[in-house]
Amino acid sequence: MTRFASTVAGAALLVAAAGCRTAASRAPGAPPEPARRPDTSAAQAPGGPGGAGGPSAAMAGAGGTQGDPAPRPYARIITTGARTREGMFKTHRVGSKLFFEIPRRELGRDMLLVTQIAKTTLGVGYGGEQIGDRVLRWERRDHRVLLRAVNYNIVADTSLPIAQAVAASNYHPIVAAFNVEAYGPDSAAVIDVTRLYTSGTAEFGVGNRIRGSFDASRAFIERVASFPTNVEVEATHTYNPPPAPPLPQDLPVQINLPPSNSQSVLMHWSMVRLPERPMMPRLEDRRVGYFTIDQLDFGTSEQRAARRSYITRYRLEKKNPGDSISEPVKPIVYYVDPATPRWLVPFIKRGIEAWQPAFEMAGFRNAIVARDAPTPAEDADWSPEDARYSVIRWLPSTVENAVGPNVVDPRSGEIIEADVLMYHNIMNLQRAWYFTQAAPLDPRAQRLPFPDSLMGQLVEYVVAHEVGHTLGFPHNMKASSTYDADSVRSRSFVERMGHTPTLMDYARFNYVAQPEDSIDAADLIPKIGPYDKYAVMWGYKPIPEAKSPEEERPTLDRWARMQDTAAYLRFSTSNSLGADPGEETEAVGDADAVKSTALGLRNIKRVMALLEPATAKPGENYDDLSEMYNRTLDQWVREMQHVANVVGGAESQEKYVGQEGPRFTPLSRARQQAAVRFLNEHAFRTPAYFLDAGILRKIEPEGSLDRVGRAQQRVLAALLDNSRIARLIEYEALSTTVASANGAKNTKGTKGTKGTDGASRRARASDVYKPGDMLLDVRRGVWAEIYAGRPQIDAFRRRLQRTYLETVAAKVNPVHTPPTRVPLPNGGVITLNQVRNIPDARPLLRGDLVELDRDLARALARTTDRTTRLHLQDARTQIERILDPER
Repeated sequence: MTRFASTVAGAALLVAAAGCRTAASRAPGAPPEPARRPDTSAAQAPGGPGGAGGPSAAMAGAGGTQGDPAPRPYARIITTGARTREGMFKTHRVGSKLFFEIPRRELGRDMLLVTQIAKTTLGVGYGGEQIGDRVLRWERRDHRVLLRAVNYNIVADTSLPIAQAVAASNYHPIVAAFNVEAYGPDSAAVIDVTRLYTSGTAEFGVGNRIRGSFDASRAFIERVASFPTNVEVEATHTYNPPPAPPLPQDLPVQINLPPSNSQSVLMHWSMVRLPERPMMPRLEDRRVGYFTIDQLDFGTSEQRAARRSYITRYRLEKKNPGDSISEPVKPIVYYVDPATPRWLVPFIKRGIEAWQPAFEMAGFRNAIVARDAPTPAEDADWSPEDARYSVIRWLPSTVENAVGPNVVDPRSGEIIEADVLMYHNIMNLQRAWYFTQAAPLDPRAQRLPFPDSLMGQLVEYVVAHEVGHTLGFPHNMKASSTYDADSVRSRSFVERMGHTPTLMDYARFNYVAQPEDSIDAADLIPKIGPYDKYAVMWGYKPIPEAKSPEEERPTLDRWARMQDTAAYLRFSTSNSLGADPGEETEAVGDADAVKSTALGLRNIKRVMALLEPATAKPGENYDDLSEMYNRTLDQWVREMQHVANVVGGAESQEKYVGQEGPRFTPLSRARQQAAVRFLNEHAFRTPAYFLDAGILRKIEPEGSLDRVGRAQQRVLAALLDNSRIARLIEYEALSTTVASANGAKNTKGTKGTKGTDGASRRARASDVYKPGDMLLDVRRGVWAEIYAGRPQIDAFRRRLQRTYLETVAAKVNPVHTPPTRVPLPNGGVITLNQVRNIPDARPLLRGDLVELDRDLARALARTTDRTTRLHLQDARTQIERILDPER
């Protein structure tokens, strides 16, 4: 979610299919033959420049690499007091040192390093947060072991000549080099990796999470565990406080900066061997929403570098491939963090397993399951940071958020593991949203705090949404606009279809439904919908007859075209740039935002009547009343902005070549004008229901004028957005230019069709909402009083009108601030704070101000109210300054 947006994490990771030679068994301590120099040809390492990080100065000489290596007898290094763990590597702790014993079979294999914070100082993130991930590879060169960072962004078939150039552009950087201290059985290299975990090197550090200098004297390895496919290490890192920033000497007041303190974090590194047999990737199709990994393939017949995008998904294989529905060989398992409040655990499990019906559409029964984390008595080595486990983490945070990152293998898009981070105050956000949107429809929500049964359902919804992200699904804001307002008010419809087709939309709770609709309370909350089942089917259903991603494309295309006849299966349109009013966040029934918002306003008025009784607690303060009042006003703004987005909007559908019709179709003039009329009536006319003195005087002595004014300002700013005006200008330009050209061309049309094409295009041109007409409609709504017989303008409207002038002034005379250029570590630059320049907007707005000034002059002659007269005179002065700022 944005708020619980979901964020996708995990760098693109690719597993190399490098084979390993196995030497004959040797006695411990007997040095083997020198290892061959690692192959750096294209066959070994297609990849991209930049890598996962260069050699670190802090690691230079790590493990005793100065001088020529001199392996010693095994028993001299791994003494009888060593604490040894068997696994992918043998790990040995000898005093404060950590040794890896790396068998030859693990050299040259790609491994995924996932770095997390297990514990942290208060104020420095949260235990359980991921720092990053990268692919690493161990290699032996003579009596040294190198640890390289591997990056796979560019590829080419190794049989092609260009593969050499690809390899030359991808010389994998060395993270660390280690002298071989001894050799174990089967020529396993024993190396001292202590400093790898205790030196604060960039590849194993906290990134930019902590400011200050790393103190190696306060870094200690705390825990090591080795398993058949992974090694887990934990170490404490401590950072000195950063120096205080210099302050000017001539400050008028003395500033005492708070003291800085040292910061310690318990770091956790999970090094997991990536699958030796990659899953066959599935090519992306923009008509169906999936997160993707990208590769540039230089070995195709295309006359350019071909971008290959593969969807991210878990590896699911049927136990019984011949069955239409089968248990998976390995189910997707999510563990519930043992730190989770106990009363929420059943709801979290239901949120995880809510996806089971969707996977049945793909042919898998019990594909996704929830499990309790084992207790220390059941498994002393189990850790939520272990990258083999996907975990729903619960974080003690006041942040109102939840996120669902995952880590993927970029050869195939296979999801390796995922964690959902639930910040504790997500419950406060859900409480506010549900109260402001659904309290009139659910008696349980008409009193704070909510009962546990209701709050548990709201948490279950968030978990299911975030699990959806970890399964590979991005947001689909298009979905909610495929249901009309009448449908989401139908009890039988929402019971069967939900009030939005997908859990991955930001259609929170059904604020369009009315109390008389008698919608069941369970159906006010989003649930797995038809789009979710369709998307899981599209991405996860096996296509056994296809032996390559290209062979899957005809089937995938056929499935994608199901959207042509079932609109509720559609996904957000790529590159819509905010033009489609059906791709709204926080919207229900946005197929017709005017109709749905009109219904939503009825519920907002009902919520205002519920505010005091819902928040009243004898002996308590009015903080809840204040918070819920402000949240309700925010809900009002969101719904009004949905209407504003109709103006300059275009309906859209993602289409590929072969599907008829355009991707974008501008909305009709009538529909856009209706939206402006609605805003003039309901947004720019003062919403009196927010001016309840009984509420306002309990939360503040004054402030309602500014609060309501700021809310209206947000709506007005959305309506007069530069991109919106630009679209109106372009739609008018295209319609008139094309109509004129085609009308002339077809005046001599063929017999029986004379002038038909030109006439139809001219008809469409007349249906365009011209930007000048839009500005006139807005002006007449905001300044409606000056067109009355004897103008009299109250304080709320005066503030709105001043806001209008300020908004227009910023567009007519923009302040040109130089854009901020932010350098990136890879040498690139991000440019921020650039405002889109709309050349045609300035003369349109200036002309509108000239006409407004004329109308103000006429109104001044008719008004008898002194305050109104002064306001109008001031408005004319402001217009004069806007039109002639140098005066």
